[in-house]
Amino acid sequence: MPRTKGDHEARRRDVSAAVWQVMVARGFAGLTLRAVAEQLGATTGLLTHYFRTKQALVAYAMDLLEERTEARPRRPAEPGIDALRAALLDMLPLTGEATDTNRIWVSSWDHALSDPELTAAYARKYARGRDALRARVAAAQDLGELPAGDPERVAAGVQAFVLGLVVQVLFAPDAFPPARQIALVDDHLAGLAARPGVSPGPRAGR
Repeated sequence: MPRTKGDHEARRRDVSAAVWQVMVARGFAGLTLRAVAEQLGATTGLLTHYFRTKQALVAYAMDLLEERTEARPRRPAEPGIDALRAALLDMLPLTGEATDTNRIWVSSWDHALSDPELTAAYARKYARGRDALRARVAAAQDLGELPAGDPERVAAGVQAFVLGLVVQVLFAPDAFPPARQIALVDDHLAGLAARPGVSPGPRAGR
């Protein structure tokens, strides 16, 4: 009996789940056709139907990671500094799922830095992230919750802060439990807002 489109899509979902589980368990460096085949309970020969090369598998893994990252629920927030705070918290490993996602992203950096195309793709990804933060910074400035200034510069600073915090959490999770991560974000936002006549308001310390 010939395979149907539904069979193909179902098998592809199974392969996607196996790729994700391998990345969670072994990091990006452990992503191989053999590892995915073992996770799937199949042969590498079957996987070559989907991925002819390791590079094809890596490209698919990156697309899958981006897709899952974008699909994660986001915190509701009011415009202004509350929205900026929510965006930063959404980036942090505050839950098991977010920790897995961040571990995979960080473990993929080495591979991305060795591949010019992936380096450029990552640069674009983080530039999009700064653009999203810049819009939130500008809204907070318009509301008087952050001092006037260059929102792009502030966005670059908060992105660098939160990515650095992610790395610290992944290496020392016991030293950076969720409550401390949130407190550090609130401290950082309070520092940005601190100047005579400007207050972050009760929302930033929530």
